[in-house]
Amino acid sequence: MTQELAPTLSDQPAAQSAHSAGWWRDAVIYQVYVRSFADSDGDGIGDLRGARERLPYLADLGVDAVWLTPFYASPQADGGYDVADYRAVDPLFGDLSDADDLVREAHRLGLRIIVDIVPNHTSDQHVWFQAALAGGPGVPERELYHFRPGKGVDGELPPNDWESVFGGPAWTRTADGDWYLHLFAPAQPDLNWENPAVREEFESVLRFWLDLGVDGFRIDVAHGMIKAAGLPDLGVREQAKLIGAQVLPFFDQDGVHEIHRSWRRLLDSYEGERIGVAEAWAPSAERLALYVRPDELHQAFNFQFLTCAWGAEAMRKVIDESLTATASVGAPTTWVLSNHDVVRHTTRYGGKDTGLRRARAAALLTLALPGSTYVYQGEELGLPEVEDLPDAVRQDPAFFRGDGQDGMRDGCRVPLPWSGTTAPYGFGTGGSWLPQPDSWKDLSAQAQTGDPRSTLELYRSALALRRELPGLGDGGMEWLDGPEGVLVFARPGLVCTLNTLAAEVELPVPGRPVLATAALEFTGRAVRIPRETCVWWAV
Repeated sequence: MTQELAPTLSDQPAAQSAHSAGWWRDAVIYQVYVRSFADSDGDGIGDLRGARERLPYLADLGVDAVWLTPFYASPQADGGYDVADYRAVDPLFGDLSDADDLVREAHRLGLRIIVDIVPNHTSDQHVWFQAALAGGPGVPERELYHFRPGKGVDGELPPNDWESVFGGPAWTRTADGDWYLHLFAPAQPDLNWENPAVREEFESVLRFWLDLGVDGFRIDVAHGMIKAAGLPDLGVREQAKLIGAQVLPFFDQDGVHEIHRSWRRLLDSYEGERIGVAEAWAPSAERLALYVRPDELHQAFNFQFLTCAWGAEAMRKVIDESLTATASVGAPTTWVLSNHDVVRHTTRYGGKDTGLRRARAAALLTLALPGSTYVYQGEELGLPEVEDLPDAVRQDPAFFRGDGQDGMRDGCRVPLPWSGTTAPYGFGTGGSWLPQPDSWKDLSAQAQTGDPRSTLELYRSALALRRELPGLGDGGMEWLDGPEGVLVFARPGLVCTLNTLAAEVELPVPGRPVLATAALEFTGRAVRIPRETCVWWAV
């Protein structure tokens, strides 16, 4: 690519910039799962050009930044999280000029761009791993990964008892008898981050994309790069169920923090407040906060909040623990309800009408909390999980291994409905790589635009108010008294009430209602808040 590199958002006119100093502390960041967002060339798979063409929709929605899932050269054994070349765009998604054009257009619209980086593992088609296989035991390339001799009389048993997150052993034996570690699919061999060459290579990769103009990185498996010395046995089965519940010898080791500190120094050497975002599963809010200490990363996804059950007591407990932990290190809390790896929260919260009511209420709750918020594509449309995909179309590697994750990640990755009354609903001209339900004709962006009762317009209104009301975003909050099952808290100039109950409640009117997920009924100085409803009040 010979054209000049895309400018950073800080180079744009001030009026086009979403935030200035500390933009990431209260940013609303929209996750684009590239292959399912918008298809520009009719092959049924979303691509970078399609994403660029839909950026005005995101600017109009009111988000501050866009996170793109991996679009690098890859065999696509795990949706692009098996990278063969970190500096090349996979032809499925376009080419390097398309990436450059997308960054430029986003910055023109006042949006920042965050890209995924996958440092825990590569593809088995990466040149390093191919050289390691071809060279045999003892070659230097094997030191870039975790190759080990097996146990047993003839080395026929795995080196330890670690299990893949996707199910089955975390080790695969090569033709020459060695075993290699893969905490995910066999096509995703884990890198050895104790090797200086691995660290040097990734610093070079980060610089490549920072020089192109991206505003930061979402770091896949940010808790996984360092393994316990000696790779000790864990001694238990069903290890995937322990992730986020305890410190494991392959996850959340203290050594990962030195890597993140070095990356923070690199990010700080660039203008424009470039950021690092950790996808980190940790057993407590306090352990998670270590990833966002002042000299480490800027954000870490709050998975405790994502996995929290619906209910006032549980939600308040997670909110309190999260805010306390991040405040201890001077960082903002990063709230998230859904992403490309979990069942959509509309379905998790009960599905159908109940799930949608709760999802809409949870969205207002989340956007009123202090800190930054991530929105997964389609949640602004109220999309449910697609639970009845035929086995023949599934591509989640966990589905084929069968005893790790639930193997149902495809259901949250079905391409978006944009317009029209028949599939592929404006996603592209050539169908979609996963089938879309007939019911989605009523949930498309076109169908919901202009309908004040729609979930899309609720999100647009909430994001507009979040920009207008000075008390939202970063800062403090105070819990107020409320009846059992109702959360009430104050931000400067605003009160948020969430009725989690399956019945209406009556409260004193705390102020002027500015946004609600359902119609309110006023009786004198009291207000009846319907079941599973959230309200913002200006005070």
